[in-house]
Amino acid sequence: MWPWEHAIVGYLAYSLFCHVVYRESPGGLEAFAVVFASVLPDLIDKPLAWEYGVFGSGYALGHSIFFAVPLSIVVGLLARQAGRPRAGLAFGLGYLLHLPSDVLDAYARNGVFQYELMLWPVETTQGSSQGQGFMMYFMQLFEGYQSDLLAGELSTYLWIQLGIGLFAFVVWLYDGAPVLRECLLGAKRLLVDLRRRAFGSLEDSPER
Repeated sequence: MWPWEHAIVGYLAYSLFCHVVYRESPGGLEAFAVVFASVLPDLIDKPLAWEYGVFGSGYALGHSIFFAVPLSIVVGLLARQAGRPRAGLAFGLGYLLHLPSDVLDAYARNGVFQYELMLWPVETTQGSSQGQGFMMYFMQLFEGYQSDLLAGELSTYLWIQLGIGLFAFVVWLYDGAPVLRECLLGAKRLLVDLRRRAFGSLEDSPER
């Protein structure tokens, strides 16, 4: 799966979890945590494999169950100590969903369960994008998307991507646009504070 697909799956899963368990929408920190964690395996493995040749493919340390589970536990414990247990849960959910999602995606595309994608270093895979360059690969990919959109030649797969993306956007708006909501509230508080200080200084200044 592509990183943005992982982000969509992670957010939708956590949003559903929040509405079922907590009866409320995700908070901004939780939404950021689940989206960040859902793409983190690719942010670890793809550059190390495609840019620097550390791994033979983009499925290595970051995608390994032997790394993902301890990392999720550690982040969860740290988040609990910081008084943000839901953020830790969101991180773990986003990260751990990434691994089976890649396995299921490989089965949908090739009809084969590639469990080795999440068993590094016990099992390893070889990729065709090694040495191509992380940013260059995605630039070429987006150029292909752009040309397809301009030509009006959308594949079924791209239509599905767009449909799921639109659905996730609607859910995000229904949840109150977390992250953006907190950013706007923070900016509003900052402006109010600056205004209060500015007018307070004028009021405290001696009359001439």
